[in-house]
Amino acid sequence: MIRTFETHKIRKMKELSSCLWDFETLSGEGDCRQQVYVPSCWENYPGTAAYTGKARYCRTFEAEGNVRLEFKGVSHTACVYVDGEKVASHYNAYTIFEAIVPNLRPGKHTLEIIADNSFGPESALHVPNDYQSYGGISRAVIMEEIEDVYIKWIHFTPLLKRNENAEGKAWFGKVEINLCNVSDLDFTGTIVVNFAGHRLVSLPVTLKGKETKIITTEELLCREAEEWSPESPRLYSIEAILEDKDSISVDDLIERVGFRTIEVSGKDILLNGKKLLIKGLCRHEDHPQFGCALPLEAMQYDLMIAKDLGANSIRTTHYPNDELFLDLCDEQGILVWEENHARGLSEELMRNPYFDKQCEDCIYEMITAHYNHPSIYIWGILNECASHTEYGKACYEAQYEWIRKLDASRPRSSASCQFKTDICFGYPEIVSYNIYPKWYHDTPVKEYLKDLYEWVQDNTEGKEKPFLITEIGAGALYGYRHPSHVKWTEEYQAETLKEQITAVFEQDGCSGIYIWQFCDTRVSSSWFGTRPRTMNNKGIVDEYRRAKLSYEIVKGMYKAKGNYKV
Repeated sequence: MIRTFETHKIRKMKELSSCLWDFETLSGEGDCRQQVYVPSCWENYPGTAAYTGKARYCRTFEAEGNVRLEFKGVSHTACVYVDGEKVASHYNAYTIFEAIVPNLRPGKHTLEIIADNSFGPESALHVPNDYQSYGGISRAVIMEEIEDVYIKWIHFTPLLKRNENAEGKAWFGKVEINLCNVSDLDFTGTIVVNFAGHRLVSLPVTLKGKETKIITTEELLCREAEEWSPESPRLYSIEAILEDKDSISVDDLIERVGFRTIEVSGKDILLNGKKLLIKGLCRHEDHPQFGCALPLEAMQYDLMIAKDLGANSIRTTHYPNDELFLDLCDEQGILVWEENHARGLSEELMRNPYFDKQCEDCIYEMITAHYNHPSIYIWGILNECASHTEYGKACYEAQYEWIRKLDASRPRSSASCQFKTDICFGYPEIVSYNIYPKWYHDTPVKEYLKDLYEWVQDNTEGKEKPFLITEIGAGALYGYRHPSHVKWTEEYQAETLKEQITAVFEQDGCSGIYIWQFCDTRVSSSWFGTRPRTMNNKGIVDEYRRAKLSYEIVKGMYKAKGNYKV
């Protein structure tokens, strides 16, 4: 499944995933060959659970003319071949990329993808880490037949403004449309924008051969639009239709949007003018049966658990998530902190010559693809990286500036673990910290948090900014219970989370909490020394989504609070 709604009515498209592909490992010795269902991760195939290296996926498809292939996620790197010729390459498992193949002859064609999940010096972001980096085609693959000019993306920015033609305020929208000409011929035509089935605007378009152009509208009144909120997640369709000089429709693209404001005012995060209280969960895309390639039903089950717990937000640790998951969050009013792909990198790792480019590409691809999701209320970067060093500070500054150029409508932040040493709080709109009192050290939670918060206020440029706790928690092995209530027991986790959540909710100036974590997840094998079962066991539920004792504690405390500060 590609999205939870229809994205085209004119453009011909077909999902090439959701079916069997030929698969083989390419180690050179004892290669494994089998048919596999895609999307999937080869760590979940018989015989390749521990395989690291390159593997080949292959299938045929039928098409003609100009073809656009879109890949929602291939890990870690991908080389794409059509009929034996290389048409694209890409780094990063968690972002979308495309390949344009012009003038295909009619008939059947062969699509091959060489995926590689190995680590190495050319990979700055995919490194052995506190989560599993899976291999394979983990998200959807789409084939589209396009005309010479096609619509690459639509970005819609909602604006609540005074309506000059009536009393009070009304919702407006600013639309940007990226058009791409794949031919050598010039194009003249019209772009039509429809909102909720009604025409908003019609603009003339001219493109030279091989030109890519962004068309920007004025701020357009969107009559009768209602705000999106966790209580009422109202969604609307935005449709762009490209017409040629003879007014014949040649392409279209449909997106879904919501109308809400996200602002920072003093120490508060405002959603539609109300002071947010975040009751969040950190969530990895991870499942013992599916790896990171969760089907829609498994995604929805996770959200049902999150909502039953009383959570109103998910943090997508530590990479951009599948669009399907974001679609579900849009539909169900779940706020999303989405972040780029970088976790726990030291200054030495950040000095990798590929680091800056790979981070920049990830941020660009994340924001370009996910700009329209009303559920995303914040962009995050560089979780627990070297924000305490001057070199790291320059990296943070550059990435924050890059986000602002791509999207000025959302606040920015990064989850820091640099206790009382972070020097980067002048850049983001929101200060965020990952802390683990009562787990990695035995300091009382309230005392530890108060000391950290006061340090931020008294010694940093984060003074008077909103403050979030973006990780906090304790480990527990499912089923391990003991009257001593020692660490790793379900009893200790439940008691610790109660103390942690209480302290965060009682801390003045704090806008909320993200518990680490939603479910137990796999980690890289090199972390086995500190991770029993080669798992991060801090989940409220285990990897099979079975509730631990802490489940009812979290549920009671989260449901006792509303979505907004009182």
